[in-house]
Amino acid sequence: MIFPRPPFLLRFLTLGSVYWRIPVKEKCIYLTFDDGPIPEVTPWVLETLKSYDAHATFFCVGENVSKHNDIYKLLLEAGHRTGNHSFHHIKAWNTKKELYLADVDKAHNLIDSHLYRPPHGQLTFPLIRMLRKKFSLIMWSLLSYDFDLSVTPEKCLAILLKQTKPGDIVVFHDSLKAEPRLKYALPEFLKYFQAKGFVFRSLPENI
Repeated sequence: MIFPRPPFLLRFLTLGSVYWRIPVKEKCIYLTFDDGPIPEVTPWVLETLKSYDAHATFFCVGENVSKHNDIYKLLLEAGHRTGNHSFHHIKAWNTKKELYLADVDKAHNLIDSHLYRPPHGQLTFPLIRMLRKKFSLIMWSLLSYDFDLSVTPEKCLAILLKQTKPGDIVVFHDSLKAEPRLKYALPEFLKYFQAKGFVFRSLPENI
């Protein structure tokens, strides 16, 4: 089943602890990309964003930053923000707390950012308490489902066009798994909402 928006109960239980969206009074969308950087996809994303004067926040996997530091530097040079997405893209629900935090810290040594997004959206309340000492925890208000192999590129775009609202934190993935849906949906998404007067921004500096 497809649930583009997070459940109300989850948002309620974590109210004040994590960011799900950004309150705005203007037509603004906050683009985010998870799991990169990789040479096969991330440079294409950068060129596409540049074509629409769009900025985004890239939640990077530390292992990929280590392998492709030149591409990571391109993100920063292009004026985008970066965030921590752990070093090994590990799941919180089946990893010991100490190992999980160590993995996040290892990524933090490479990714100079106070933003953190947990892989797979998995956190526990003890982890939230610990991570908030160092990071702003960023979730999302809308999933593109570009990561889902059962979703067609057309369906991915349809979700975005139907669901997106001002202030949404929208999740894409600059990954090989997401590539077919991402390359179809992202340019059409940007084109559609730009024509409607929207701007695309990185997450605010004061978050």
